[in-house]
Amino acid sequence: MKLLFNYILVLLVGCLLFSCGSSAEKQDEETVISDSTVKAVEKTKLSAQNVFNSLPDRKELLKLVAENKLDYDTEILNQPDNVKNYNTETFIALNLGVYGSDLSVAGVFEQTQESILFLKCVNSLSQKLGVNKAFDQSMFDRMDAQRDNKDSTLQIITIAFKQADEILKANNRPATSALIIAGVWIEGFYTSCQISKKTPSEGIVKAILQHKETLDNIIVLLGQSDLNKDQMFILNDLTTISGIMGEIISQKDIKYTYETIMPADEAVTRLRSKVISAL
Repeated sequence: MKLLFNYILVLLVGCLLFSCGSSAEKQDEETVISDSTVKAVEKTKLSAQNVFNSLPDRKELLKLVAENKLDYDTEILNQPDNVKNYNTETFIALNLGVYGSDLSVAGVFEQTQESILFLKCVNSLSQKLGVNKAFDQSMFDRMDAQRDNKDSTLQIITIAFKQADEILKANNRPATSALIIAGVWIEGFYTSCQISKKTPSEGIVKAILQHKETLDNIIVLLGQSDLNKDQMFILNDLTTISGIMGEIISQKDIKYTYETIMPADEAVTRLRSKVISAL
């Protein structure tokens, strides 16, 4: 299980390179951009960089990956059939992040058929956001050609997400990009907690608690992104999770067991359920 956990973290390094953007207009369509939206985009640029700066070093994570073995476990990922349920911008963006995370996992495990399914999900959702040019068949062909090079596979996905971000930024869409980032974090944290539950390890628990710094930066990013009232549950729930993690970290004699992080797991599980069920 530790291998999957580390791959999720590596994906976070790649996918959280966003600077921002929000609204479901196509790139080539003219949009009316308010001064407040332009200011929101500018404010979120630094916050997005702070998210990136708080992530683990990819080389170190890949070193950990090389030292461990794990069977592919699709049960802890979002099911491809759920993609048809995502029809509002909020859940399209969140689950684009979720499926992007799952696509990376399938790719590094050389699960070709699973990768195709997740790529179709990413394609479907990115098309609804007007960023489908970033996630096309040529992307999968490159992943397939580089399937023996896990670092290259992750880099290909990173480039695709960066390209999507550039499209979003061109339309000054801050909330959409921030929600994609949040979706990646939620899936990564949830998966990490499930791994800790199944495979007791002090190292995994310690790494999970290190997610807090990144989470706090995402909270700042979301707060600056002009979320609408229907999107605020993401900010509110992530803030709750951050508080829970803060209480755990502040313990004097902290025990690095799953039982210690269980309250955070329960909170992120509730939030993820909302995200993937589009409730």
